[in-house]
Amino acid sequence: MKHLYLIILLSVCFTACKKDAKHGNESCAFLGGEIINPSNRFVVITQDNNVIDTVNLDQENRFLFKINPVNSGLYTFSHGGEIQMIFLEPNDSIIFRLNNLDFDESLVFTGRGAKENNYLMKMFLQNEEINPVILRYSQASPKVFKHKVDSIKAVFQEDLDDFTAKYKTSERFNHIAQANIDYNFYAQKELYPFTYYGNNELKNLQSLPKDFYNYRANIDYNDEDLKDYFPYFTFLKYHFNNIALQKHFSHSNDSIFNNKSLDYNLDKIQLIDSLVSNDSIKNSLLNFAALRYINSSNRIEDYTPYLESYLEKSTSVKYNNQIESLIKSIKKLSPGNKLPNTLVLNNKNEELYLSDFIKRPTAIYFWSFSFKKHFLDSHQKAHELMKKYPEVDFIAMNIDKGENEWINYLNQYQYPLKNEYHFKNPELSRQMLALNSINRVMLLNKDLTIVNSNTNMFSKDFEEQLLGMINQ
Repeated sequence: MKHLYLIILLSVCFTACKKDAKHGNESCAFLGGEIINPSNRFVVITQDNNVIDTVNLDQENRFLFKINPVNSGLYTFSHGGEIQMIFLEPNDSIIFRLNNLDFDESLVFTGRGAKENNYLMKMFLQNEEINPVILRYSQASPKVFKHKVDSIKAVFQEDLDDFTAKYKTSERFNHIAQANIDYNFYAQKELYPFTYYGNNELKNLQSLPKDFYNYRANIDYNDEDLKDYFPYFTFLKYHFNNIALQKHFSHSNDSIFNNKSLDYNLDKIQLIDSLVSNDSIKNSLLNFAALRYINSSNRIEDYTPYLESYLEKSTSVKYNNQIESLIKSIKKLSPGNKLPNTLVLNNKNEELYLSDFIKRPTAIYFWSFSFKKHFLDSHQKAHELMKKYPEVDFIAMNIDKGENEWINYLNQYQYPLKNEYHFKNPELSRQMLALNSINRVMLLNKDLTIVNSNTNMFSKDFEEQLLGMINQ
């Protein structure tokens, strides 16, 4: 019966789009599906970081949405913190079925346009499988590493060439699929020096083979079609980390690489500004670089010169306001100050202030639907630390919008709800607490006095910080 439903649905969608085209209307596309074990009652469809619509699930956990007109390219659908990109072209009628508990691995497309999306999904999963293998190769010499990576890339390339020849795919799809291969493997080479040399030896960059970065001649820093594509943007982040390091060592006397240093981070945003002209791509890269620097550095005195340089380069009012607001909030969260007494909800939907339940040395960590791995890892780590440090309360704080979904999400993984809370006003609380990194952990005394507002439970010295707080 389910298969019959999908066949009928696809036929209706395809006929509707053909009628639109026949009557001279702009071409449309349909996107629909069924979600098993949904975590909420809607999906969100976006393009170019703009929300097209929020579509409700019916009683059978299905939805159908008409995109009219459809711009050929990449779209995003998200549900319960999970995100996946879809390639759509005019007259496509794509239906998918997925299990929310196994989001990526269970996702299968049917209908017109399905073969392209199933192929991109296959590439995504293959990249996830091959990345740990390439990481192991990163311990090999530059020459051996380059040979291994180029050999794997050639296999991916042959597979894509066979697919595009068999199905006569569009130029837009070919461009995106090719970028997936190129930028994923380029990114591995950008990361290589950091894993092979280590921070103490990064000055040995000049010992890399002369042809190691030959692919850089093919980089398009301003590819409009790829501006929101994860492999492309990820590559650019790694790339600017790398070339900023090379520039930094060219004029610095530093013998050890410090990615938190002001000079290195100023070099990075200067390079972004000089090489990227597309405002959307440039502003996104600048914003990411600024957030990473500000959230990792505890040298508040360096924020002012960094902000001045950033504002000279960024043209996004939204991002500029975000960075300025973040710096103002962080300055208020210095050790010795009191943490803002934020209003939260407990698992019974009761409103409480932090001071109502923080009565001992406390570590507050944060989680979101959008970062499933961090959600699982942080809860596991907190569980381990609770046993080692019973003098400390470990409080988990959900930062997402919506008052009930967070409890449903915890119940899906059968986590105990004790010491789990949710911001009453997530947007305001995130701003007040400068929460622009999900990895942030805050250490507090029993009276909400800040011990450290910007630490990480996975850092090497985190347990030393806990002991220091306990012994105060």
